[in-house]
Amino acid sequence: MILSDTRILEEIEKGTIVIKPYDRSQLGSNSYDVHLGKYLATYNDVELDAKKHNQISHFEIPEEGYVLHPHVFYLGVTDEYTETHAHVPFLEGKSSTGRLGIDIHATAGKGDVGFCGNWTLEISVKQPVRIYAGMPIGQLIYFPVDGEIEVRYNQKKNAKYSGQINRPVESMMWKNNF
Repeated sequence: MILSDTRILEEIEKGTIVIKPYDRSQLGSNSYDVHLGKYLATYNDVELDAKKHNQISHFEIPEEGYVLHPHVFYLGVTDEYTETHAHVPFLEGKSSTGRLGIDIHATAGKGDVGFCGNWTLEISVKQPVRIYAGMPIGQLIYFPVDGEIEVRYNQKKNAKYSGQINRPVESMMWKNNF
């Protein structure tokens, strides 16, 4: 079951869903539109190693936009900072974004109850496309949780992505034991 607009508004009033900046016009019938933040990042190395801390370089999207290219993996970030304390948030691409050949997440569309931060986007494109800071990039939908949450994400000692800032965050796979 997905929360409706009225239920999202109720949860925002209760403080169980936080969206900053919040703009009522971005609330759809069962989702909230999020926008591309002003920073992108790319990995410094061509070959990545899952056991290594792979470094990234951040850069700001200029006012005239920035052209994304196929075969380059970009990390982006939502302009919106969100907190979700009682629901499971899902980030999905907007159909208008998809129709430009832009994928905004490779695998990680689901958040956890207790996630607090800006969402890092895993961006790839099918053909060159110019993007702009502030453009609509995705939508958040919220699912209720059945049962009590024992430990929220922001309370976990090993939460690798809690409190993400307004810049893309690289993979923290290297922190896992395998």
